[in-house]
Amino acid sequence: MASTTIDTVIPAPRDVVYKLFTERDSLNGYLPIRFTLRRPGAESPSGVGARYLVGLGGIGITEETTELVPGERMEYKIVKGVPVKRHVGTITFADAPEGTLVSYRMESEPKFPVPDRLTEIALRGLIAPFLSAARKAVAK
Repeated sequence: MASTTIDTVIPAPRDVVYKLFTERDSLNGYLPIRFTLRRPGAESPSGVGARYLVGLGGIGITEETTELVPGERMEYKIVKGVPVKRHVGTITFADAPEGTLVSYRMESEPKFPVPDRLTEIALRGLIAPFLSAARKAVAK
């Protein structure tokens, strides 16, 4: 299974950054795609069990929030719309001198044989826009 992690500091308090990533549709104004809540979570709309369509015009993938540790960690998995056996995203948050250290990790196992190195490059390309969007959101 291929995986990659990108670490970056977002210049904002941890609670602000955590909320940007866990309320998945909060970054819509800063991304070329949209998150649309399809099923609310158990405790809150963006809580564990929340399902979001990620894409445009009703076409895309569906991801489900699987774990939330307030202010520290979120995890999601893709449940529909892409040919993978397993895809998990884990985002952790920690205080840093200039804001919040965000560690965004994706692990993916395609259904078809793909070299891990190619999958890792693709995963980096998926993570980077989310980190950029968070930077833009806190700079507004």
